[in-house]
Amino acid sequence: MGVAIRVAGTDDRELIVRLLDEAFQDDPVSGWVFPGEEYRRTTHHRLMAAFTDIVLAEGRIDVTEDCSACALWLSVPADGHEGPDEGGSAAAPEGAGGLEGADEAVRMREAVDPANPRVEEIARLLAESHPAGRAHEYLWMVGVAPERQGEGLGGALIRHVLDRCDRKGLPAYLEASSTRSTKLYERLGFTFTGRTLDLPDGPRMWPMWREPLTDPAPTADAARPLGS
Repeated sequence: MGVAIRVAGTDDRELIVRLLDEAFQDDPVSGWVFPGEEYRRTTHHRLMAAFTDIVLAEGRIDVTEDCSACALWLSVPADGHEGPDEGGSAAAPEGAGGLEGADEAVRMREAVDPANPRVEEIARLLAESHPAGRAHEYLWMVGVAPERQGEGLGGALIRHVLDRCDRKGLPAYLEASSTRSTKLYERLGFTFTGRTLDLPDGPRMWPMWREPLTDPAPTADAARPLGS
């Protein structure tokens, strides 16, 4: 039996924030941004809320019908720089992660945890390392409730969008936060871009890119967000 998936709306905001908070409490990147279990338990949800608000406003959140998993996607336009297949990685194009520019990173820190410079630092690093030059779908986060992990829900959510990427000839991009998750993404067709994102005195992330399985001639639809 397949996994039933729907598009989340603003009424689902608290559900998505709670799901992401639970799913990423033990994630190495979350542990770096919010060191200390008690600190993370009381503060981490604010960052998940900021991410959720950005994607609800600018992108698309898919959620399983049983509300046990969700995936946050943004449609990133091309901006003239060379892409990963050309060896390039420049500052994030407008709209990449909703974190473009120094001001956005500062605002993120001030909104989430004003005294924590790592909130601003992770925002800057992700924006600066984001590939540019080709329109693509950006998988910002995929979260699965801890008690449901290992059931294939995350893969089902990702394939739900990748199937449409293939039909429209769009590549996709993400940053894996563990070697374990890179294995899942590789099975879905993503490949490591060749340069890790190393957080200062912290964990490593693996930027990954996926070319569409088919490459039809460009159409008007190819430039439109997948949710349109």
